Amino acid sequence: MATLELTPSIPVRTAQTPFTNEPFIDFADPENKRAMQAALLDVESHLNHEYDLIIGGRRLKTKEKIVSTNPARPSQVIGIHQRAEAEHAEEAIQAAQAAFATWSRTPLAERAALLFRAADLIRERKFEFCAWLTLEVGKNWAEADADVGETIDFLEFYGREALRLDQATTPIQFPGERNQLRYIPLGIGAVIPPWNFPFAIMAGMTAASIVCGNTVILKPSVDAPTIAARFMSLLEEVGLPDGVVNLCVGEGPGFGSEVVAHPQTRFIAFTGSKAVGLEIHERAAKTQPGQVFIKRTILEMGGKDSIIVDGDCDVDAAIEGVVASAFGFNGQKCSACSRAIVDAAIYDIFCDRLQARVATIKTGDPAENVYTGPVISERSYKKVLGYIEIGKSEGRLLNGGHAIETPDGGYYIAPTVIADVAPTARIAQEEIFGPVLAVIKSTSFDEALAIANNTEYGLTGAIYSSSREKLDRAREEFHVGNLYLNRKCTGAMVGAHPFGGFNMSGTDSKAGGPDYLLLFTQAKSIAEKVGMASPAQEKQSDLMGM
Repeated sequence: MATLELTPSIPVRTAQTPFTNEPFIDFADPENKRAMQAALLDVESHLNHEYDLIIGGRRLKTKEKIVSTNPARPSQVIGIHQRAEAEHAEEAIQAAQAAFATWSRTPLAERAALLFRAADLIRERKFEFCAWLTLEVGKNWAEADADVGETIDFLEFYGREALRLDQATTPIQFPGERNQLRYIPLGIGAVIPPWNFPFAIMAGMTAASIVCGNTVILKPSVDAPTIAARFMSLLEEVGLPDGVVNLCVGEGPGFGSEVVAHPQTRFIAFTGSKAVGLEIHERAAKTQPGQVFIKRTILEMGGKDSIIVDGDCDVDAAIEGVVASAFGFNGQKCSACSRAIVDAAIYDIFCDRLQARVATIKTGDPAENVYTGPVISERSYKKVLGYIEIGKSEGRLLNGGHAIETPDGGYYIAPTVIADVAPTARIAQEEIFGPVLAVIKSTSFDEALAIANNTEYGLTGAIYSSSREKLDRAREEFHVGNLYLNRKCTGAMVGAHPFGGFNMSGTDSKAGGPDYLLLFTQAKSIAEKVGMASPAQEKQSDLMGM
């Protein structure tokens, strides 16, 4: 088994070392532009590589494969991956269990140092990872950079938070005792990340798990497995012991379901659709023979996010916020604005200016740094186009409403805006996950809040208003996990905007926040009697409740 060796090259971080978000790359700088173009060329020379399953450090091949392709050019193969099946689940569990015996007892400082070293290497190879994201999931350069930057942020932040948690103390020291509060690992976890943030969310959930002393079975999305394989290689490079993370690319109904249901799987960290999240929650709730704990589910699911545009707001600022939130990464964010709720007093002006602004958006190959690119897959392409047809019957088409044909057969859909949509219409209620925005008219602020809260979700939301009273009301009455005032509803920053939603948007896990690591640990209170307690103290102790 590999061991982690601390070297002087690893910058020292402590719980008190200030955390700062990774700065964004300025691609207008000619040097950065050349670096990104060079990275794309370099990564293209490494496409079509075959990646193995990695279980307990062993490389395994399977008969069936999962092929990852470029959504901008579906004929271009990004990577070929082994397909983990249900029979691989037991082997992965046993490898994780064996590694847990030693990893859980590895000093916290060493586990955190591994995260910091990984962050350093990703920082050094930032353009390379940006290029992989652009080619595998169709992110433009800025969106790819944001994904890589958030990955670095998660590693840096969770490393510091683990060190801080390791210093936890009880609120008081009871007389005559030495009291400790320790946060210990849970055990084996299944990490099931999505394809839309295939680096940040995948690495973030994995890092949170392992820095707390858990071991992981990582099942990345079949739409973005290459990013996970590259990250796994980096973890091995920084000295991650065998079996701490086991990379298993597989379909959910087979391998994934088997791991979730296994009696030794202690927790499941999942980001994805509501339907799959609820299935995982239900499956995890059923106690299996030999299971001696209640499984924990950490679920980040869908959203149907709204931006309220009040009649007294800066209309141009609101339009920019709505457009960025609705069409950044082609609307493929759970935080994306899919509903603009606009006050009747400015509704017509807003729609006219919005239509003109969306008309300026360019769509094309993200490798050329075009603002909007393809949706992730043919399946998504057909789903979004189906919703657009529904939307045409539910409102007035302002922009888009059609696919964009390209010589390479990419999955391009024009940014689509549909106005005059009823609050209960299907495109106003169901998660589409594509470049489709519904515009809804409200006749009062009370009605706007009611519409914003009328879905089963509660992830993100925003309001544009110059009224302090209305902003304060939104703080109390707009029921979402992440609320933004006079800014867009996407772009949560680690540390500043702990991320997670209410209702059917998940378990409100608050990734990137100070409470997140508590989900991957269990608290153990230890009391040791020291010295001689007085008779009164002994009696008080005997009479205390628990």
